[in-house]
Amino acid sequence: MQDENELEQNSGNWSWWPSWQPTSMSLLKSAEAKILSCVKNELWSRFVTLPNQNRIWTLIVSNKKARKPSDQASQIPLVMVHGFGGGVGLWIRNLDALCRSRPVYAFDLLGFGRSSRPTFPDDATLAEEQFVDSIEQWRESLGLERMILLGHSLGGYLATSYSIQYPERVSHLILVDPWGFPEKPPPQQDGSSGPVSEIKRPGPPRWVKAVASVLSFFNPLAIIRFAGPLGPGLVTRFRPDFRRKFEDLFDDNTVTEYLYHCNAQTPSGEVGFRAMCGSLGWAKRPMIQRVNLLPSSMPVTMVYGAYSWVDSSTGNYVAQIRGQSVTQVVLIDDASHHVYADQPEQFNQVVENICSTAVCSTLIHQKMSTSSLMPFVFKSTIFLPLYLCIMKKNP
Repeated sequence: MQDENELEQNSGNWSWWPSWQPTSMSLLKSAEAKILSCVKNELWSRFVTLPNQNRIWTLIVSNKKARKPSDQASQIPLVMVHGFGGGVGLWIRNLDALCRSRPVYAFDLLGFGRSSRPTFPDDATLAEEQFVDSIEQWRESLGLERMILLGHSLGGYLATSYSIQYPERVSHLILVDPWGFPEKPPPQQDGSSGPVSEIKRPGPPRWVKAVASVLSFFNPLAIIRFAGPLGPGLVTRFRPDFRRKFEDLFDDNTVTEYLYHCNAQTPSGEVGFRAMCGSLGWAKRPMIQRVNLLPSSMPVTMVYGAYSWVDSSTGNYVAQIRGQSVTQVVLIDDASHHVYADQPEQFNQVVENICSTAVCSTLIHQKMSTSSLMPFVFKSTIFLPLYLCIMKKNP
């Protein structure tokens, strides 16, 4: 294992930046360490160096109570890909629960968190390719043959793109409130109400509207950097929900400080994200146009928060497009966009159930004749024993 201190990176190329912004890679490292100190199982952390010398900050968590470490190592690992502006620390409520039967890998996407921050092209296709190529190089460097791939938000978009390009490496694709799937709806004519979703969704939160409003002029998180010493307070003000999501672990601003340091560094991944965005944050290359390229043998599960601003009806549309392929849509009640943090116990149980049946469900799908399969969502009875949907009701 490499010494992470030897691989720590400079926070930026502008020498005056640290004097204006109260951030650095060292402060990010400290904030992350405070969060990860809550992990109770075996935790390895390291930079994985890619052939182009970019480095991907990586966590590997395994069950320290496993009877035989070799037994767990033989299981298909779960690989978790965070969303826009996130990092490995945000999985803190999931890592211990999900490593019970298999190793869990989590990494900071290229251009985010503690990973390298290279230049991204301003072309949507090329930016997406740079993200996906870095994931494949990361996998190859670690020698992972196959994985259960889970992506949240932007991570879900990139995980799908990766699965299309490298289907032989993915045994099950789990998409958690994925960004970038639907096409931008056409402007509604006067007097027309347009299509209505099955579930009435809340509007995007303030921070989403703020990011969307500046996308045309600046990088999405430029306001955090422009705010200088006011930046940490700005994150706390706009994202008070993150303190609430983790309040049983931290009674201070630990998580919002971590988010600040993740996003106050030199912009890189967000430049790539901006290149992939059209107006108001819609994807220039909607993934709904490409889900048909996923192999029919690859099971896909889409997990949504019932109260997320991301419309879960897109998941039903994906199931229709994939036709006879195994596609599951799971709703978790009392959860918004960050399902994994809003309802961690339910989320962990859903994912653990999927992981424990990933191989089994793949074999079943391969053995059944295609004529006996029907498109289905989470209320299907055919595969109900293999999947779990938990609806947590208000007390």
